[in-house]
Amino acid sequence: MNNLVNNTKFKTLFAVFSVIILFTSKASAQVKIRIFADQTPESAVFSVTTGEYEINSFNGTPRTVKQGTLLVISKFNVKLAIKIMNEKVFVCDSLLLSGRSGKDLFSLRTFGTVPLRQNYSGDLKCLSDLGTLIFINNCDIESYIAGVVKSEGGSGKDPEYFKTQAVIARTYMYRYFNKHAADHFNLCDNTHCQAFNGLTSDSLIIKAVLETKGEVILGPDSALIISAFHSNCGGETSRSEDVWLTSQPYLKKVTDPHCQSSRNARWRKAFSIDDWTGYLRKSGYNATNGNTSLLNFSQMTRTKDYKTGSFSLPLQQIRNDLNLRSTFFSVVVVGDSVILKGRGYGHGVGLCQEGAMEMAAKGFDYRQIIGFYYTNVRISDFIPPSGGNPVSPGRGVFQQ
Repeated sequence: MNNLVNNTKFKTLFAVFSVIILFTSKASAQVKIRIFADQTPESAVFSVTTGEYEINSFNGTPRTVKQGTLLVISKFNVKLAIKIMNEKVFVCDSLLLSGRSGKDLFSLRTFGTVPLRQNYSGDLKCLSDLGTLIFINNCDIESYIAGVVKSEGGSGKDPEYFKTQAVIARTYMYRYFNKHAADHFNLCDNTHCQAFNGLTSDSLIIKAVLETKGEVILGPDSALIISAFHSNCGGETSRSEDVWLTSQPYLKKVTDPHCQSSRNARWRKAFSIDDWTGYLRKSGYNATNGNTSLLNFSQMTRTKDYKTGSFSLPLQQIRNDLNLRSTFFSVVVVGDSVILKGRGYGHGVGLCQEGAMEMAAKGFDYRQIIGFYYTNVRISDFIPPSGGNPVSPGRGVFQQ
């Protein structure tokens, strides 16, 4: 019992210590993330949860606010209206909230269509533009990676899976570091870049990020790869050229036995024959003349097009038009219905998350998992160029 208690205490202390290291390192490289990017909030509440923040509105003397202080930030035409607790409202063009101690955390609550409250570390810049409030969080890179892992991979998974997701997320971040450079930030927090719902306190995720700190995936040409992933491949991943037209030597078709018992491995969708043929006619398909068996289509291994006779239609177009889970499906006529028997969830390129989870549970480590899904790649440490942050995709020093 004493060993159990001591072990529990150790895990608790490790989690606390890890959070401090990961979330409060002002000296490490930073990344600028536009948060609440898919919303159009007109007001928000900023709250200091740890440490203290300096408020700089660039039209007066900066001041400091401490833990528990609330700021209401509202859009006021093309400017900002700021109210601090019971003080008078003041108006400014933009606002910079800078952590002073290096151990500073804050929460931000918006009042858009879907009100949200999330926690962050680092600094926050606020401005009014494009008819909405814009918030840019300047935070430690590894804190951001941990948040992405939680948002993209969930919780309660094997540590080796979290390491896998951490290396994938970090590779994506460095490859696309300047994706929004024209907008004066690096990445946004929705799926246009990577999902990021703020900080995580999940000790397993934090530990996985710490243990893979700085690690990225390089292709055969020693450049950062497109670290694509999806929920479930249905037993076989897709080649990149079958989905995005461009071929990548590391994004090849891989037979995956690990995901086939997972929850997203199979799906079905039914249409009436009239609805299905009506949809096909919009793309130039001629009637079956009563021979509905011509609609049948078997896809035992992934292909690009649905074919019946001389007619073909890209599976990706069908998926998009009909909001299907994947392009990996067969078509079977049953009576007056057309049944789509599908496999997998997502575009199918790169790493299969549910397969990777199963591999981790079976004892594979994150390097083996990455090597299974990405062909002829290697994991390397990434050292940003002098100045702290990468300035172009792939720029930096890689170490074996």
